Amino acid sequence: MKDLQFLQWKTDQKVGTVWLTRPPVNAVTREMYAEIKWFFTHTEEYLPEARAIVLTGAGKHFCGGNDLTEFQTMTPENAAERMLAVREAFWSIYDCALPVIAAVHGVAVGTGLALAASCDLVVAAKGATFTLPEVNVGVMGGAKHASRLVPQQLVRYLHLTGEPLSAEELAQQGGVLKVVEPDQLLDVAYDVAAKMVRHSPVTLRFAKRSLNAIEYQDLKGGYEFEQGLSGELSAYSDAKEAVAAFFEHRAPAYTGA
Repeated sequence: MKDLQFLQWKTDQKVGTVWLTRPPVNAVTREMYAEIKWFFTHTEEYLPEARAIVLTGAGKHFCGGNDLTEFQTMTPENAAERMLAVREAFWSIYDCALPVIAAVHGVAVGTGLALAASCDLVVAAKGATFTLPEVNVGVMGGAKHASRLVPQQLVRYLHLTGEPLSAEELAQQGGVLKVVEPDQLLDVAYDVAAKMVRHSPVTLRFAKRSLNAIEYQDLKGGYEFEQGLSGELSAYSDAKEAVAAFFEHRAPAYTGA
């Protein structure tokens, strides 16, 4: 298992927690992007008992964005390679086989917003803000991630002004599931995760795979894909156990098979 410098993690009650750890604001460097990609594509090594993951930031903030010093050395010649590494970090979270819940406090700036939007759900602390400051520093990116959280009018507001929106404003648009007191943030995220991990780990993985595949499909194609996964899932004993437990009025005993 590779040692990682900028992430910390633990597992408790089938829920993994991952902290971004690069003080003072968890601004992300190329090395940190690589670690995020590595971790979320090898979660079975780092969180073998986990069925869901909470992603948060150590310290006062979730993520203060990309380390701006790296933009000083970006050129048209090296940009493609660097941007690929950034995308791969985001996609590793989005494509993670386990559900991922972002627990956002403080600021989620640029990359921080994209990291949160790459997760399946977002819970946030009161006072948390989400910002796309790219126009302020002469780069592009983040607007498409923001479109997973808010309607196009607010995407354009974020991207064209560089001004923040509060967690409360995102919650009004459905982009944040819950806004809670800061000292309750992780407890609420764990409560949401607990509602997930009580289900079969096999079924959860199928559900995550299904949601990612159908997100941008039309109704007919998306539903047909879901039906196909139902047929595939029927080969697993956990699927049969879920139905048996329902008819026998008992809690299911899942084995992950």
